[in-house]
Amino acid sequence: MANEKYEPSKPDASNKDASIQSDPGTTDTTDPQEHMKGPLSSLMHSIEEKAEANDKKDEEEEKEDKE
Repeated sequence: MANEKYEPSKPDASNKDASIQSDPGTTDTTDPQEHMKGPLSSLMHSIEEKAEANDKKDEEEEKEDKE
């Protein structure tokens, strides 16, 4: 038992034919949420874009107020 070499487990191939597969664009990336597609992901991306635009607008207004 102590002399046996450790072999990492191999990925389970039984999920190969599953009806729900991971999006190929999300595999092997550091942030898969950036590349996800679908109704919820699209909604979250649009919220993120609007929030960033709002932040930029607020920063510009603050600069104008300081001048």
